[in-house]
Amino acid sequence: MKRLYNKVSGDLLKERILNSDDRRITLSFYQYAHILNVPFFRDHLYILMDSVETLGRIYVASEGINAQISVPERRYVEFTEALNTITFLEGIRLNIAIEDDGKSFYKLKIKIRNKIVADGLDDKAFDVTDKGIHLTAEKFNELADNPDTVVVDMRNHYESEVGHFDGAITPDVETFRESLPIVEDILSEHKNKNIVMYCTGGIRCEKASAYYKHRGFKHVYQLEGGIIEYARQVEKQGIENRFIGKNFVFDERMGERISEDIIAKCHQCGNPCDTHVNCMNDACHILFIQCTSCADKYEECCSEKCKSFNQLPEEERALLKGTTEFNGTKFGKGRYKANRPDNIL
Repeated sequence: MKRLYNKVSGDLLKERILNSDDRRITLSFYQYAHILNVPFFRDHLYILMDSVETLGRIYVASEGINAQISVPERRYVEFTEALNTITFLEGIRLNIAIEDDGKSFYKLKIKIRNKIVADGLDDKAFDVTDKGIHLTAEKFNELADNPDTVVVDMRNHYESEVGHFDGAITPDVETFRESLPIVEDILSEHKNKNIVMYCTGGIRCEKASAYYKHRGFKHVYQLEGGIIEYARQVEKQGIENRFIGKNFVFDERMGERISEDIIAKCHQCGNPCDTHVNCMNDACHILFIQCTSCADKYEECCSEKCKSFNQLPEEERALLKGTTEFNGTKFGKGRYKANRPDNIL
C-alpha cells in the first residue's frame, strides 16, 4: 500500500538533499477552489507529488490549495503534467524562485487545514471570487506613480523589515489575520483612491482584495504573482525595479534578494544586515536578524542566555527546557530586538 506520509527522519532527508547534486527548482502556487472531499484530495495529491519527487509544504482546505515546494529539474515537465490532471490546477501560474540553490525543502508535507491562509474571515459573508484587478509589474509601476494611489504591503512586519516597495504602507503586524482590520483602519480615509496591494506570491492579496471590496473600497488592485513574479517581469522586460531589499520567503532560504539595498539592521549590534535566522537554542528558536559577527559572538543564538544554555550537557538542557524562559517564549516572530536594554536576558 502506498505510504501517504514521509516516514524517514528529517535529519536524514536534509543530509540527502544537502549532499545531492540533483538540480531542483523552488516554486510556489495557490488556487482557490471548492474541494468537496478534502482527505481524498489530499491523499491523491500526495501520490501525484511523491511520484515526481516533490518536496515542500502544501496546505489543502475546502477552499483550495497553497503550496511552497521544490521539484527536480529533470522531472519538471512530469510535475506540470501531474498538476494538469487536476481540473482546477490545469495551466496554473507557477511562481518560480528568484534566488535558488534547490536546497529549500527536505521532505514532502501535505496538511489539511481549515483555510489555506489563516485570515479569521467569515467567507460566507462575501464573495471571495470578486477579487481586485490584477496588475503586471509595468502596470503596478504606472499606478504607483498616480497621486491618487495608496500602495499597501499585506505581509507581516518581519517580512517588510528586510524589503518592501518604495513608499508602501508597511503595517506593524505579525499575522495576516491581524493585518486585515488594521489595514482597513489605515485605509479608511482613502476609500475612493486606488488601493494597490502586494504580498509574496499573491495569495494573501487574493483574499484581502475581495474582502476590502466587500467593505466598500471602490478601486482595489493586486500585484499579480506578488513580489516573486514582479521581480521576474522586471528582469525580463528591463523595467524599473521599485522593490528595495530582500523578499522574505517561507523555506530554508529565508529570503531572496531583489535589490542590492540592505534596509534592515542586525537585531544584536545594529549594523546593516537582512539575514533572518532562528536562534540555535531549540528551546527558544525565535526568528531574528543576525549578522555574521554576532553569529560568531553568540554562537548563532539570540542572547548570552541562549548561548550559555546551549553549552550545557544535553541531560541538563532537557531538565531546564520546560521551566526556563527565553526570548522565543516571550516574543513573537521578529519582535525580539536584542540591542534594546529591556530585551537582553
